[in-house]
Amino acid sequence: MTTIDWSEGTSTSQNDLPTTITTYLDAHVRRDVAVAITTLTPDAAVTDEGETYRGHDEILDWLGRAGSEFTYTTEFIGATTIDASHVDVLHRIEGDFPGGVADLHYRFTLDGDSISRLIIEP
Repeated sequence: MTTIDWSEGTSTSQNDLPTTITTYLDAHVRRDVAVAITTLTPDAAVTDEGETYRGHDEILDWLGRAGSEFTYTTEFIGATTIDASHVDVLHRIEGDFPGGVADLHYRFTLDGDSISRLIIEP
């Protein structure tokens, strides 16, 4: 397995992100689980808050719960394309969760037109 250097890459505008990523992010913000899951490969893995969810069943459960106890807004800060398969999107979230503000990286690994891996971390 190759280690990705997420600090390298080319700045990418929100309009230039792959459609799969924008579809996922829009669905995630709207909490539209049915749309979000369609962007992921059947064997995808998502890591959030140090916990990894594998496959559609686990990810669907996580998507249904993720952030549901809080009210927050999301703002696109920037994105970096590492290569054709790796994109890092930075969002600022503000809301009624502990700390009130957080900048989160959504680090996507693409397999063709689908997301095979997503890591969400500060």
